Amino acid sequence: MTEPTSHYFTDAPAAPSGERRQVHTELAGREVTVETAGGIFSPGRLDRATAILLDAVPEPPSAGDLLDIGCGWGPVALTLAMRSPGATVWAVDVTERALDLTRRNAASLGLDNVRAVRPEEVPAALPFAAIWSNPPIRIGKPAAQDLLRTWLPRLATGADAHLVIGKNLGADTFHRWMTTELDLPTERVSTSKGFRVLRVSRPTVD
Repeated sequence: MTEPTSHYFTDAPAAPSGERRQVHTELAGREVTVETAGGIFSPGRLDRATAILLDAVPEPPSAGDLLDIGCGWGPVALTLAMRSPGATVWAVDVTERALDLTRRNAASLGLDNVRAVRPEEVPAALPFAAIWSNPPIRIGKPAAQDLLRTWLPRLATGADAHLVIGKNLGADTFHRWMTTELDLPTERVSTSKGFRVLRVSRPTVD
């Protein structure tokens, strides 16, 4: 993640049509064209970290509620929705511009199972069958920990979260923190090009 942090706080809808751009990429084995705009993370392409995450994750659950934390223009949420059409995908972000773009992209791809919403719009008691995220670590360690502390404990029993974090952004520190402070078993499932993919689990009850 090399973009400046300002995109996390741009609270505006997608830019006027003259400022939007189309990006051609592959998601869930499908060639797609999506809409992006300035003021969000990686507006010109599918970023490397997200691509590494999407290459490393297993098949998501076919049903239930799935979560993408910090959806941006939607690559993770769109992939979840395409791979699990019977599930409901919650694409969460704090900026209206990101949510607007995710909604547009889901509509253009015919994905009616995506709910792009602010964090407070997710039902408070909803457990998640899976969480996938390239979390916004550059907002700072305390804020990123607060973000993960909010969502990771909402994994359903027996469910997993998969997160991609740059090694130079503290992936190993977050690994230890999630295991010890959140009491959620965490393991590294892959390392590629300076990024770690971590699996965080909610164990089944004996």
